[in-house]
Amino acid sequence: MVKINGTEQPLEGQTLAAYLHGAGYDVTRIAVEKNGVIVPKDRYEETILEAGDSLEVVSFVGGG
Repeated sequence: MVKINGTEQPLEGQTLAAYLHGAGYDVTRIAVEKNGVIVPKDRYEETILEAGDSLEVVSFVGGG
């Protein structure tokens, strides 16, 4: 299981890019932390989700 924003999901073996696309995230407006380390956007395609990983996906919101 992979914990994403506090919820466990069976995503082992999937790339981070595939998960984000499938979940409907706009990758230009988010930041992803995997196991306490920010993942650069250019590494999403090669980042494989593994059992025990913990992800935090944060969306940027504009405002004034």
